[in-house]
Amino acid sequence: MPLTKAGLVQVLFEKEILSKADAARAVEAVFSLIKQALASDEDVLISGFGKWTVKDKRERRGRNPQTGQEVTINARRVVTFKASGVLRRLISEHITKQPRMAK
Repeated sequence: MPLTKAGLVQVLFEKEILSKADAARAVEAVFSLIKQALASDEDVLISGFGKWTVKDKRERRGRNPQTGQEVTINARRVVTFKASGVLRRLISEHITKQPRMAK
C-alpha cells in the first residue's frame, strides 16, 4: 500500500509529533516548497534521501504501439529522482532480509 500525504499526516499525528491540523499544514507546506523549487528549475536535495532534478527532453520520433504509426514526441521537461546512497543501501538491505510480495 503506498504512503500518501494523508498517510504522512496520520503518522505524524499518531506519533504525537503534531496535531492533525498542524501535520496537514506541515506536509502541504513541504510539498508546496518542493513543487515551487522544481517549477523554478531548482534542484531539490534532501540529504540521506535523494535529489529531484528537472531535465529537458528533446523532440524525438516514436511509434504508436497500437497502430505502429510513426509519431513525433514533443520536447518536454521532466522531473527525475536519484536516490541517495543511504536510501539505496537501506532498500538493498531490506530486500535481502525480506523478499517483496508479488502484486
